[in-house]
Amino acid sequence: MPGITILIPDRGINMSTSLKLPEKLKSRIAKVARGSGQSAHAFMVGAIERQTAAAEKQQSFIKEALAARVDLDKTGLAYDWTEVREYHRARLQGRPATRPKLKPWRE
Repeated sequence: MPGITILIPDRGINMSTSLKLPEKLKSRIAKVARGSGQSAHAFMVGAIERQTAAAEKQQSFIKEALAARVDLDKTGLAYDWTEVREYHRARLQGRPATRPKLKPWRE
């Protein structure tokens, strides 16, 4: 299967990467790229960039969630979901709302 070489900018240096793509996928990429006025190369670089950004965002979210869990376990404090939900509903409806307060969640 012939490969495609993509140059991905990395700290000002172009890194050459060869991708072995199935013929059907290459045809689909070429068709979509033409329809969007891009080269197949530009389309693939954009797709890789978007997927990388999404993966980085997900990894950051997981890291923050794990840190929040450590804090939750350490302090034993959390927000009551029903109070949080009511707070947001009131805000969305333009009603005055009191911010929920942290409460001990352990018994």
